[in-house]
Amino acid sequence: MGPISKTHKDTVLPDFVQRHFQRDDAEHNHRQIYRILREGIRQSAYPAGSRLPPSRDMASALGVARNTIVQVYEQLALEGLVHAGVGRGTYVSALAPSCSGRRGDGRPRQGAPLSGRGRDIVKGARASPLQWGAFTPGVPEVRMFPAAIWSRLHSQAWRDVDATQLSYATGAGHPELREAIAEHLQHTRGVACSAEQVVVTSGTQQALHLVSHLLADHGDTVWLEDPGYWGARSVFRAAGLNLQPVSLDSEGLAPTASQRAAPPRVMFLSPSHQYPTGVLMSHGRRRQLLDYAAANRVWIVEDDYDSEFRFASRPLPALQGADEHGRVVYLGTFSKTLFPSLRIAYLVLPPELVDSFSSALGELFREGQTMQQVVLAQFLRQGHYARHIRKMRLVYGARRAALIEEIGRRFGVALPVFGGEAGLHLVLGLPANVDDEEVARQALAAGVMTRPLSLYSLRKPAPWRGLVLGYGAVAEHEIRASFDKLAGVIQPHLG
Repeated sequence: MGPISKTHKDTVLPDFVQRHFQRDDAEHNHRQIYRILREGIRQSAYPAGSRLPPSRDMASALGVARNTIVQVYEQLALEGLVHAGVGRGTYVSALAPSCSGRRGDGRPRQGAPLSGRGRDIVKGARASPLQWGAFTPGVPEVRMFPAAIWSRLHSQAWRDVDATQLSYATGAGHPELREAIAEHLQHTRGVACSAEQVVVTSGTQQALHLVSHLLADHGDTVWLEDPGYWGARSVFRAAGLNLQPVSLDSEGLAPTASQRAAPPRVMFLSPSHQYPTGVLMSHGRRRQLLDYAAANRVWIVEDDYDSEFRFASRPLPALQGADEHGRVVYLGTFSKTLFPSLRIAYLVLPPELVDSFSSALGELFREGQTMQQVVLAQFLRQGHYARHIRKMRLVYGARRAALIEEIGRRFGVALPVFGGEAGLHLVLGLPANVDDEEVARQALAAGVMTRPLSLYSLRKPAPWRGLVLGYGAVAEHEIRASFDKLAGVIQPHLG
Protein backbone atom coordinates (compact mmCIF):
# COMPACT_ATOMS: atom_id res chain seq x y z
CA MET A 1 0.00 0.00 0.00
CA GLY A 2 3.02 2.26 0.16
CA PRO A 3 4.87 3.96 2.98
CA ILE A 4 3.25 5.54 6.00
CA SER A 5 4.80 8.67 7.46
CA LYS A 6 4.06 10.14 10.89
CA THR A 7 3.48 13.68 12.02
CA HIS A 8 3.94 12.79 15.68
CA LYS A 9 3.89 9.74 17.90
CA ASP A 10 0.41 8.43 17.10
CA THR A 11 -0.76 10.28 13.99
CA VAL A 12 -0.56 8.49 10.62
CA LEU A 13 -0.27 10.79 7.62
CA PRO A 14 -1.97 8.89 4.75
CA ASP A 15 0.33 9.72 1.85
CA PHE A 16 -1.41 6.83 0.08
CA VAL A 17 -4.51 9.02 -0.05
CA GLN A 18 -2.53 11.91 -1.52
CA ARG A 19 -1.11 9.67 -4.28
CA HIS A 20 -4.49 8.32 -5.39
CA PHE A 21 -6.81 11.25 -4.79
CA GLN A 22 -7.64 13.17 -7.98
CA ARG A 23 -9.56 16.43 -7.69
CA ASP A 24 -10.67 16.36 -11.31
CA ASP A 25 -12.19 12.90 -10.96
CA ALA A 26 -15.86 12.53 -11.92
CA GLU A 27 -16.35 10.86 -8.56
CA HIS A 28 -17.29 13.37 -5.83
CA ASN A 29 -14.45 14.27 -3.45
CA HIS A 30 -16.34 12.90 -0.45
CA ARG A 31 -16.97 9.53 -2.09
CA GLN A 32 -13.46 9.22 -3.48
CA ILE A 33 -11.68 10.00 -0.21
CA TYR A 34 -14.04 7.70 1.69
CA ARG A 35 -13.35 4.83 -0.73
CA ILE A 36 -9.56 5.25 -0.58
CA LEU A 37 -9.50 5.46 3.23
CA ARG A 38 -11.87 2.52 3.61
CA GLU A 39 -9.73 0.29 1.40
CA GLY A 40 -6.58 1.40 3.21
CA ILE A 41 -8.10 0.43 6.55
CA ARG A 42 -9.47 -2.88 5.32
CA GLN A 43 -6.16 -3.82 3.76
CA SER A 44 -4.35 -2.82 7.00
CA ALA A 45 -2.35 -0.03 5.41
CA TYR A 46 -3.57 1.84 8.50
CA PRO A 47 -3.16 -0.65 11.40
CA ALA A 48 -5.66 -0.85 14.24
CA GLY A 49 -5.04 1.94 16.72
CA SER A 50 -3.49 4.29 14.14
CA ARG A 51 -4.58 7.89 14.45
CA LEU A 52 -5.87 9.60 11.34
CA PRO A 53 -4.90 13.25 10.81
CA PRO A 54 -7.21 15.94 12.18
CA SER A 55 -9.88 16.82 9.65
CA ARG A 56 -8.42 20.28 9.18
CA ASP A 57 -4.96 18.88 8.33
CA MET A 58 -6.34 16.27 5.95
CA ALA A 59 -8.49 18.85 4.19
CA SER A 60 -5.54 21.21 3.79
CA ALA A 61 -3.29 18.46 2.40
CA LEU A 62 -5.87 17.42 -0.20
CA GLY A 63 -7.18 20.89 -1.03
CA VAL A 64 -10.80 20.14 -0.11
CA ALA A 65 -13.28 21.60 2.36
CA ARG A 66 -12.89 20.52 5.96
CA ASN A 67 -16.56 19.50 6.03
CA THR A 68 -15.79 16.93 3.32
CA ILE A 69 -13.29 15.18 5.60
CA VAL A 70 -15.66 15.43 8.56
CA GLN A 71 -18.34 13.63 6.52
CA VAL A 72 -15.85 10.94 5.49
CA TYR A 73 -14.79 10.32 9.10
CA GLU A 74 -18.42 10.18 10.21
CA GLN A 75 -19.22 7.59 7.54
CA LEU A 76 -16.23 5.46 8.53
CA ALA A 77 -17.31 5.69 12.17
CA LEU A 78 -20.85 4.55 11.29
CA GLU A 79 -19.34 1.45 9.66
CA GLY A 80 -17.22 0.73 12.72
CA LEU A 81 -13.93 1.22 10.88
CA VAL A 82 -12.85 4.15 13.07
CA HIS A 83 -13.82 5.56 16.44
CA ALA A 84 -13.57 9.13 17.62
CA GLY A 85 -14.04 11.20 20.71
CA VAL A 86 -14.21 14.92 21.36
CA GLY A 87 -10.67 16.21 21.77
CA ARG A 88 -9.14 12.75 21.32
CA GLY A 89 -8.86 12.41 17.55
CA THR A 90 -9.98 9.70 15.13
CA TYR A 91 -8.46 6.21 15.41
CA VAL A 92 -8.67 3.05 13.30
CA SER A 93 -10.87 0.59 15.11
CA ALA A 94 -9.35 -2.57 16.57
CA LEU A 95 -12.12 -4.47 14.80
CA ALA A 96 -11.18 -3.17 11.35
CA PRO A 97 -8.66 -5.90 10.37
CA SER A 98 -11.18 -8.65 11.09
CA CYS A 99 -13.50 -7.08 8.52
CA SER A 100 -11.10 -7.99 5.75
CA GLY A 101 -9.85 -11.27 7.16
CA ARG A 102 -6.32 -10.24 6.21
CA ARG A 103 -3.11 -9.64 8.06
CA GLY A 104 -1.13 -6.43 7.95
CA ASP A 105 0.88 -7.76 5.00
CA GLY A 106 -2.29 -8.26 2.96
CA ARG A 107 -2.29 -12.08 3.10
CA PRO A 108 -5.22 -14.11 4.50
CA ARG A 109 -5.12 -14.75 8.24
CA GLN A 110 -4.04 -18.25 9.15
CA GLY A 111 -6.65 -20.52 10.66
CA ALA A 112 -9.65 -18.61 9.30
CA PRO A 113 -12.77 -20.81 9.69
CA LEU A 114 -13.28 -21.37 5.97
CA SER A 115 -14.26 -24.44 3.99
CA GLY A 116 -11.70 -26.08 1.73
CA ARG A 117 -13.41 -24.45 -1.23
CA GLY A 118 -13.37 -21.10 0.58
CA ARG A 119 -9.65 -21.38 1.24
CA ASP A 120 -9.03 -22.14 -2.43
CA ILE A 121 -11.04 -19.09 -3.50
CA VAL A 122 -9.17 -16.75 -1.17
CA LYS A 123 -5.79 -18.29 -1.99
CA GLY A 124 -6.38 -17.81 -5.71
CA ALA A 125 -7.84 -14.30 -5.41
CA ARG A 126 -6.39 -11.88 -7.95
CA ALA A 127 -8.72 -8.86 -7.63
CA SER A 128 -6.83 -5.71 -6.69
CA PRO A 129 -7.97 -3.28 -3.97
CA LEU A 130 -6.94 -0.49 -6.36
CA GLN A 131 -9.14 0.06 -9.40
CA TRP A 132 -8.00 3.43 -10.68
CA GLY A 133 -4.90 5.21 -11.94
CA ALA A 134 -1.80 4.44 -13.97
CA PHE A 135 -1.49 1.69 -15.15
CA THR A 136 -4.47 -0.21 -13.75
CA PRO A 137 -5.59 -2.84 -16.30
CA GLY A 138 -9.20 -3.23 -17.32
CA VAL A 139 -10.42 0.16 -16.10
CA PRO A 140 -12.01 2.64 -18.54
CA GLU A 141 -11.87 6.44 -18.46
CA VAL A 142 -14.92 7.18 -16.32
CA ARG A 143 -14.22 10.94 -16.10
CA MET A 144 -15.42 11.36 -19.68
CA PHE A 145 -18.66 9.49 -19.20
CA PRO A 146 -21.61 11.70 -20.27
CA ALA A 147 -23.04 11.92 -16.77
CA ALA A 148 -25.40 14.79 -17.60
CA ILE A 149 -27.13 12.74 -20.29
CA TRP A 150 -27.34 9.71 -18.00
CA SER A 151 -28.78 11.87 -15.22
CA ARG A 152 -31.43 13.28 -17.54
CA LEU A 153 -32.46 9.80 -18.66
CA HIS A 154 -32.43 8.64 -15.06
CA SER A 155 -34.76 11.46 -14.00
CA GLN A 156 -37.10 10.66 -16.87
CA ALA A 157 -37.17 7.00 -15.86
CA TRP A 158 -38.14 7.91 -12.30
CA ARG A 159 -40.91 10.19 -13.51
CA ASP A 160 -42.38 7.28 -15.44
CA VAL A 161 -41.65 4.55 -12.87
CA ASP A 162 -44.19 1.86 -12.06
CA ALA A 163 -44.37 -0.56 -9.14
CA THR A 164 -42.92 -3.54 -11.00
CA GLN A 165 -39.68 -1.65 -11.63
CA LEU A 166 -39.15 -1.19 -7.89
CA SER A 167 -39.84 -4.79 -6.94
CA TYR A 168 -37.65 -7.85 -7.49
CA ALA A 169 -36.81 -8.30 -11.14
CA THR A 170 -38.23 -11.29 -12.95
CA GLY A 171 -37.30 -12.99 -16.18
CA ALA A 172 -34.19 -12.37 -18.25
CA GLY A 173 -34.01 -8.60 -17.87
CA HIS A 174 -35.92 -5.47 -18.84
CA PRO A 175 -37.50 -6.15 -22.27
CA GLU A 176 -36.47 -2.81 -23.79
CA LEU A 177 -32.85 -3.35 -22.77
CA ARG A 178 -32.83 -6.86 -24.22
CA GLU A 179 -34.14 -5.48 -27.49
CA ALA A 180 -31.58 -2.65 -27.55
CA ILE A 181 -28.71 -5.05 -26.82
CA ALA A 182 -29.81 -7.44 -29.56
CA GLU A 183 -30.04 -4.62 -32.11
CA HIS A 184 -26.63 -3.28 -31.12
CA LEU A 185 -24.95 -6.70 -31.39
CA GLN A 186 -26.56 -7.46 -34.74
CA HIS A 187 -25.30 -4.22 -36.26
CA THR A 188 -21.85 -3.98 -34.69
CA ARG A 189 -20.68 -7.49 -33.78
CA GLY A 190 -22.35 -9.75 -36.33
CA VAL A 191 -24.14 -11.65 -33.56
CA ALA A 192 -27.07 -13.72 -34.82
CA CYS A 193 -29.73 -13.29 -32.16
CA SER A 194 -33.16 -12.01 -31.21
CA ALA A 195 -34.05 -10.09 -28.07
CA GLU A 196 -35.49 -13.32 -26.61
CA GLN A 197 -31.99 -14.84 -26.55
CA VAL A 198 -30.53 -12.07 -24.37
CA VAL A 199 -30.29 -12.58 -20.60
CA VAL A 200 -29.18 -9.55 -18.58
CA THR A 201 -26.95 -10.19 -15.55
CA SER A 202 -25.29 -8.17 -12.80
CA GLY A 203 -21.82 -8.30 -14.26
CA THR A 204 -19.59 -10.84 -15.99
CA GLN A 205 -18.87 -12.87 -12.86
CA GLN A 206 -22.56 -13.54 -12.28
CA ALA A 207 -22.98 -14.59 -15.91
CA LEU A 208 -20.08 -17.03 -15.55
CA HIS A 209 -21.56 -18.33 -12.31
CA LEU A 210 -24.75 -19.24 -14.19
CA VAL A 211 -22.75 -20.88 -17.00
CA SER A 212 -20.64 -22.95 -14.62
CA HIS A 213 -23.66 -24.25 -12.69
CA LEU A 214 -26.11 -24.79 -15.53
CA LEU A 215 -23.84 -26.17 -18.25
CA ALA A 216 -21.38 -28.24 -16.22
CA ASP A 217 -21.31 -30.54 -13.21
CA HIS A 218 -18.76 -30.79 -10.41
CA GLY A 219 -15.61 -32.40 -11.81
CA ASP A 220 -16.32 -31.58 -15.47
CA THR A 221 -13.41 -30.15 -17.45
CA VAL A 222 -13.23 -26.58 -18.74
CA TRP A 223 -10.58 -25.44 -21.20
CA LEU A 224 -9.09 -22.07 -20.36
CA GLU A 225 -6.77 -19.92 -22.44
CA ASP A 226 -3.36 -19.78 -20.78
CA PRO A 227 -2.50 -17.06 -20.00
CA GLY A 228 -6.08 -16.00 -19.60
CA TYR A 229 -8.72 -14.15 -17.63
CA TRP A 230 -8.22 -14.90 -13.91
CA GLY A 231 -11.83 -13.93 -13.10
CA ALA A 232 -13.24 -16.82 -15.15
CA ARG A 233 -10.70 -19.14 -13.59
CA SER A 234 -11.88 -18.19 -10.10
CA VAL A 235 -15.56 -18.74 -10.88
CA PHE A 236 -15.00 -22.11 -12.55
CA ARG A 237 -12.73 -23.28 -9.75
CA ALA A 238 -15.33 -22.29 -7.14
CA ALA A 239 -17.91 -24.32 -9.07
CA GLY A 240 -15.73 -27.43 -8.70
CA LEU A 241 -14.72 -27.71 -12.35
CA ASN A 242 -11.46 -29.24 -13.51
CA LEU A 243 -9.40 -26.38 -14.97
CA GLN A 244 -7.41 -27.39 -18.04
CA PRO A 245 -4.95 -24.73 -19.28
CA VAL A 246 -4.61 -24.63 -23.07
CA SER A 247 -1.70 -22.75 -24.62
CA LEU A 248 -1.94 -20.10 -27.33
CA ASP A 249 -0.20 -19.70 -30.64
CA SER A 250 -0.38 -16.95 -33.25
CA GLU A 251 -3.90 -18.07 -34.25
CA GLY A 252 -5.40 -18.34 -30.77
CA LEU A 253 -6.31 -21.31 -28.58
CA ALA A 254 -4.14 -24.28 -29.61
CA PRO A 255 -5.15 -27.54 -27.88
CA THR A 256 -2.70 -30.43 -28.18
CA ALA A 257 -3.63 -33.78 -29.70
CA SER A 258 -3.95 -35.32 -26.23
CA GLN A 259 -6.23 -32.50 -25.11
CA ARG A 260 -8.43 -32.86 -28.19
CA ALA A 261 -8.73 -36.58 -27.44
CA ALA A 262 -10.48 -35.78 -24.14
CA PRO A 263 -13.17 -33.18 -24.94
CA PRO A 264 -14.08 -30.73 -22.19
CA ARG A 265 -17.59 -29.82 -21.16
CA VAL A 266 -16.90 -26.09 -21.64
CA MET A 267 -14.22 -24.02 -23.34
CA PHE A 268 -13.77 -20.36 -22.44
CA LEU A 269 -12.45 -18.15 -25.26
CA SER A 270 -11.84 -14.49 -26.06
CA PRO A 271 -11.34 -14.88 -29.83
CA SER A 272 -11.71 -11.25 -30.96
CA HIS A 273 -9.18 -9.87 -28.47
CA GLN A 274 -7.54 -12.49 -26.27
CA TYR A 275 -7.08 -11.37 -22.72
CA PRO A 276 -4.40 -10.46 -21.83
CA THR A 277 -2.15 -11.14 -24.85
CA GLY A 278 -4.33 -9.54 -27.53
CA VAL A 279 -4.03 -12.50 -29.94
CA LEU A 280 -6.73 -12.52 -32.65
CA MET A 281 -8.14 -15.95 -33.41
CA SER A 282 -7.87 -16.74 -37.11
CA HIS A 283 -10.89 -17.70 -39.20
CA GLY A 284 -9.43 -21.17 -39.69
CA ARG A 285 -8.98 -21.76 -35.97
CA ARG A 286 -12.50 -20.49 -35.30
CA ARG A 287 -13.93 -22.98 -37.79
CA GLN A 288 -11.92 -25.83 -36.28
CA LEU A 289 -13.14 -25.10 -32.76
CA LEU A 290 -16.76 -24.67 -33.83
CA ASP A 291 -16.69 -28.00 -35.64
CA TYR A 292 -14.98 -29.67 -32.69
CA ALA A 293 -17.58 -28.28 -30.28
CA ALA A 294 -20.45 -29.50 -32.46
CA ALA A 295 -18.97 -33.00 -32.87
CA ASN A 296 -18.26 -33.42 -29.15
CA ARG A 297 -21.18 -31.46 -27.68
CA VAL A 298 -18.89 -28.89 -26.05
CA TRP A 299 -20.19 -25.51 -24.94
CA ILE A 300 -18.10 -22.53 -26.08
CA VAL A 301 -18.29 -19.43 -23.89
CA GLU A 302 -17.20 -16.48 -26.02
CA ASP A 303 -16.03 -13.52 -23.95
CA ASP A 304 -16.15 -10.58 -26.37
CA TYR A 305 -13.66 -8.59 -24.34
CA ASP A 306 -12.92 -5.00 -25.41
CA SER A 307 -14.04 -5.75 -28.97
CA GLU A 308 -15.38 -2.20 -29.47
CA PHE A 309 -11.93 -0.63 -29.18
CA ARG A 310 -9.80 -1.60 -32.17
CA PHE A 311 -7.28 0.94 -33.47
CA ALA A 312 -5.74 -0.54 -36.62
CA SER A 313 -8.76 -2.18 -38.25
CA ARG A 314 -12.48 -2.74 -37.95
CA PRO A 315 -13.60 -4.99 -35.08
CA LEU A 316 -13.69 -8.67 -36.03
CA PRO A 317 -17.16 -10.22 -36.08
CA ALA A 318 -18.11 -12.39 -33.14
CA LEU A 319 -17.51 -16.14 -33.19
CA GLN A 320 -21.18 -16.61 -32.30
CA GLY A 321 -22.27 -15.31 -35.71
CA ALA A 322 -20.53 -18.25 -37.41
CA ASP A 323 -22.00 -20.88 -35.07
CA GLU A 324 -24.35 -23.13 -37.05
CA HIS A 325 -24.97 -25.68 -34.30
CA GLY A 326 -26.03 -23.61 -31.28
CA ARG A 327 -22.95 -24.36 -29.15
CA VAL A 328 -21.80 -20.77 -28.43
CA VAL A 329 -22.79 -18.75 -25.36
CA TYR A 330 -21.85 -15.13 -26.04
CA LEU A 331 -20.83 -12.93 -23.11
CA GLY A 332 -20.62 -9.13 -23.12
CA THR A 333 -20.45 -6.33 -20.57
CA PHE A 334 -20.89 -2.56 -20.27
CA SER A 335 -18.20 -2.27 -17.57
CA LYS A 336 -15.42 -1.39 -20.00
CA THR A 337 -17.44 0.73 -22.41
CA LEU A 338 -19.36 2.80 -19.81
CA PHE A 339 -18.34 2.46 -16.17
CA PRO A 340 -17.56 -0.60 -14.01
CA SER A 341 -19.90 0.16 -11.10
CA LEU A 342 -22.87 -0.07 -13.48
CA ARG A 343 -22.61 -3.87 -13.08
CA ILE A 344 -24.65 -4.80 -16.14
CA ALA A 345 -23.56 -7.59 -18.45
CA TYR A 346 -25.45 -10.00 -20.67
CA LEU A 347 -25.47 -13.46 -22.21
CA VAL A 348 -26.71 -14.33 -25.68
CA LEU A 349 -27.85 -17.94 -25.45
CA PRO A 350 -28.96 -20.64 -27.85
CA PRO A 351 -32.79 -20.52 -27.73
CA GLU A 352 -33.19 -23.80 -25.83
CA LEU A 353 -31.16 -22.44 -22.88
CA VAL A 354 -32.96 -19.15 -22.33
CA ASP A 355 -35.83 -20.33 -20.11
CA SER A 356 -33.50 -22.33 -17.86
CA PHE A 357 -31.04 -19.47 -17.43
CA SER A 358 -33.86 -17.00 -16.78
CA SER A 359 -35.35 -19.27 -14.12
CA ALA A 360 -31.99 -19.88 -12.44
CA LEU A 361 -31.20 -16.16 -12.45
CA GLY A 362 -34.32 -15.41 -10.43
CA GLU A 363 -33.90 -18.42 -8.17
CA LEU A 364 -30.26 -17.86 -7.24
CA PHE A 365 -29.95 -14.08 -7.26
CA ARG A 366 -33.38 -12.40 -7.01
CA GLU A 367 -32.28 -9.78 -9.47
CA GLY A 368 -32.84 -6.02 -9.25
CA GLN A 369 -31.31 -2.94 -10.93
CA THR A 370 -34.36 -2.61 -13.14
CA MET A 371 -34.18 1.18 -13.11
CA GLN A 372 -30.57 1.08 -14.28
CA GLN A 373 -31.64 -1.24 -17.08
CA VAL A 374 -34.42 1.17 -18.10
CA VAL A 375 -31.93 4.05 -18.31
CA LEU A 376 -29.36 1.98 -20.20
CA ALA A 377 -31.98 0.92 -22.74
CA GLN A 378 -32.71 4.55 -23.56
CA PHE A 379 -29.00 5.38 -23.60
CA LEU A 380 -28.53 2.78 -26.34
CA ARG A 381 -31.75 3.55 -28.21
CA GLN A 382 -31.06 7.29 -28.46
CA GLY A 383 -27.58 6.80 -29.90
CA HIS A 384 -25.63 8.03 -26.87
CA TYR A 385 -23.82 4.72 -26.48
CA ALA A 386 -22.54 4.65 -30.06
CA ARG A 387 -21.35 8.27 -29.82
CA HIS A 388 -19.56 7.57 -26.55
CA ILE A 389 -17.79 4.54 -28.07
CA ARG A 390 -16.61 6.60 -31.06
CA LYS A 391 -15.28 9.32 -28.77
CA MET A 392 -13.48 6.93 -26.42
CA ARG A 393 -11.93 4.98 -29.28
CA LEU A 394 -10.04 8.16 -30.22
CA VAL A 395 -9.09 8.87 -26.60
CA TYR A 396 -7.78 5.36 -25.97
CA GLY A 397 -5.98 5.31 -29.31
CA ALA A 398 -4.06 8.45 -28.36
CA ARG A 399 -3.19 7.07 -24.93
CA ARG A 400 -2.04 3.78 -26.42
CA ALA A 401 0.22 5.63 -28.85
CA ALA A 402 1.64 7.79 -26.04
CA LEU A 403 2.42 4.76 -23.88
CA ILE A 404 4.09 2.90 -26.74
CA GLU A 405 6.16 6.01 -27.47
CA GLU A 406 7.32 6.17 -23.84
CA ILE A 407 8.24 2.48 -23.84
CA GLY A 408 10.36 3.07 -26.93
CA ARG A 409 11.94 6.17 -25.44
CA ARG A 410 13.04 4.35 -22.29
CA PHE A 411 13.81 0.85 -23.59
CA GLY A 412 14.05 1.05 -27.38
CA VAL A 413 13.39 -2.41 -28.78
CA ALA A 414 14.88 -4.22 -25.80
CA LEU A 415 11.44 -5.07 -24.37
CA PRO A 416 8.66 -6.35 -26.65
CA VAL A 417 5.18 -4.85 -26.68
CA PHE A 418 2.21 -6.98 -27.65
CA GLY A 419 -1.56 -6.98 -27.35
CA GLY A 420 -1.92 -3.24 -27.96
CA GLU A 421 -3.90 -3.33 -31.20
CA ALA A 422 -7.19 -3.15 -29.29
CA GLY A 423 -8.75 -2.71 -25.88
CA LEU A 424 -7.59 -0.78 -22.84
CA HIS A 425 -4.21 -2.37 -22.17
CA LEU A 426 -1.02 -3.70 -23.66
CA VAL A 427 1.61 -6.14 -22.40
CA LEU A 428 5.22 -5.15 -21.84
CA GLY A 429 7.31 -8.30 -22.14
CA LEU A 430 10.13 -8.98 -19.69
CA PRO A 431 13.07 -11.42 -19.87
CA ALA A 432 12.33 -14.93 -18.60
CA ASN A 433 14.67 -14.50 -15.63
CA VAL A 434 12.82 -11.42 -14.29
CA ASP A 435 10.37 -11.90 -11.42
CA ASP A 436 7.41 -9.91 -12.76
CA GLU A 437 5.51 -10.28 -9.47
CA GLU A 438 8.33 -8.55 -7.62
CA VAL A 439 8.47 -5.82 -10.25
CA ALA A 440 4.72 -5.24 -9.82
CA ARG A 441 5.07 -5.06 -6.02
CA GLN A 442 7.87 -2.50 -6.29
CA ALA A 443 5.89 -0.50 -8.85
CA LEU A 444 2.92 -0.34 -6.49
CA ALA A 445 5.17 0.97 -3.73
CA ALA A 446 6.27 3.66 -6.19
CA GLY A 447 2.66 4.63 -6.85
CA VAL A 448 2.10 2.76 -10.14
CA MET A 449 -0.37 -0.10 -10.49
CA THR A 450 0.29 -2.95 -12.93
CA ARG A 451 -0.30 -6.69 -13.05
CA PRO A 452 2.38 -9.35 -13.56
CA LEU A 453 1.66 -11.45 -16.62
CA SER A 454 2.67 -14.64 -14.82
CA LEU A 455 -0.41 -14.37 -12.57
CA TYR A 456 -2.62 -14.94 -15.63
CA SER A 457 -1.17 -18.41 -16.18
CA LEU A 458 -2.36 -21.68 -14.63
CA ARG A 459 0.87 -23.40 -15.59
CA LYS A 460 3.69 -23.23 -13.07
CA PRO A 461 6.24 -21.98 -13.67
CA ALA A 462 4.45 -19.55 -15.95
CA PRO A 463 5.87 -19.58 -19.48
CA TRP A 464 5.35 -15.81 -19.87
CA ARG A 465 6.92 -12.88 -18.03
CA GLY A 466 5.72 -9.31 -18.42
CA LEU A 467 3.55 -6.50 -17.12
CA VAL A 468 -0.05 -5.81 -18.13
CA LEU A 469 -0.34 -2.04 -18.47
CA GLY A 470 -3.76 -0.41 -18.64
CA TYR A 471 -3.97 3.02 -20.25
CA GLY A 472 -7.70 3.58 -19.91
CA ALA A 473 -7.53 5.29 -16.53
CA VAL A 474 -4.52 7.56 -17.09
CA ALA A 475 -4.72 10.87 -18.95
CA GLU A 476 -2.45 11.28 -21.94
CA HIS A 477 -0.46 14.09 -20.34
CA GLU A 478 0.21 11.92 -17.26
CA ILE A 479 1.62 8.93 -19.13
CA ARG A 480 5.25 10.09 -19.37
CA ALA A 481 5.65 10.84 -15.66
CA SER A 482 3.89 7.63 -14.65
CA PHE A 483 5.93 5.47 -17.01
CA ASP A 484 9.14 7.11 -15.83
CA LYS A 485 8.33 5.81 -12.33
CA LEU A 486 7.66 2.34 -13.69
CA ALA A 487 10.77 2.35 -15.86
CA GLY A 488 12.83 3.28 -12.81
CA VAL A 489 11.55 0.14 -11.12
CA ILE A 490 12.06 -2.12 -14.15
CA GLN A 491 15.59 -1.01 -15.09
CA PRO A 492 17.49 -2.61 -12.17
CA HIS A 493 15.89 -5.98 -12.95
CA LEU A 494 17.28 -6.02 -16.47
CA GLY A 495 20.89 -6.30 -15.34
